[in-house]
Amino acid sequence: MIPHIPLGQWVSDLIDWLLDTVPWLFDAISAVMQVLVDGLTEALVSPPPVVWIVVFTVLALLLRGPWLALYTLLAFLLVVSLELWVETMQTLALVLVAAIIAAAIGVPLGVLAARHRAVGLAVRPVLDFMQTTPVFVYLIPAVFFFGVGVVPGVVATILFAIPPGVRLTELGIRQVDREVVEAAQAFGARPGQVLREVQLPLALPSIMAGVNQVIMLALSMVVTAGLLGAAGLGAVVVRAVTQLDVASGVEGGLAVVLLAIFLDRLTAAFGHPTALSRLRARTLRTPPRGETGSPTSRSAESASAGARAAA
Repeated sequence: MIPHIPLGQWVSDLIDWLLDTVPWLFDAISAVMQVLVDGLTEALVSPPPVVWIVVFTVLALLLRGPWLALYTLLAFLLVVSLELWVETMQTLALVLVAAIIAAAIGVPLGVLAARHRAVGLAVRPVLDFMQTTPVFVYLIPAVFFFGVGVVPGVVATILFAIPPGVRLTELGIRQVDREVVEAAQAFGARPGQVLREVQLPLALPSIMAGVNQVIMLALSMVVTAGLLGAAGLGAVVVRAVTQLDVASGVEGGLAVVLLAIFLDRLTAAFGHPTALSRLRARTLRTPPRGETGSPTSRSAESASAGARAAA
């Protein structure tokens, strides 16, 4: 006969002990999160929609070119026509706060995992556990520690979005050509210099791909966090489902998709030559750095980067 293991009771006792021992910690986290989300939401909602539509369109034009700029203009005009501008900006504020914090945790952790084998071995099973945990499970500890509202939604989103940032940062640094690193070390570069001047710049596309995935996961989780009372498009979708309101559900879901495509295409441009760089390169009749050239020239460019770092 296998004895019963009261695992659930142990976890419950641990949560009660934490709430009784360090309530100030959770109050501080809650206050900081609330201030960040409220401040960013106010900044996005206060100006007329046309102001941010112009800003987003110009940003898309500079980073990706005219096609994304046209999509951005039409997409956000459609959001305004659906009368979901405020909810969309609330969702954008939640996504940005959660994604920035998740990236601030995940990228340094990925660097440590790439540079220290022990850290990588310790982090890997934790990331596997986090990525295989169902989405709704993240809501449970958030509710226990922070109640309902915006804060538990942001906390659950941060936890859910961290793993891809760690994994892709670690992968990018590990894939940096060892010969380039050795060349920098041969010229006398210290480990910190090698990291800052060689490994991070060469791993930037992979790191930014991780940040892109962090933002996408944050957006998907923010919608789910509408179950906890978080404002935004998540609340619109949840209300439509509970009330069987097909029209509101379609409009809210469409707004989520439009915002997701905009964020995905925009953040995918980071770490690569921008449209402005390509235009300048075309004017000067020189290929944009990193886009063209033979493998030999790219290797020479990487080696020169290592030499510059050592110098």
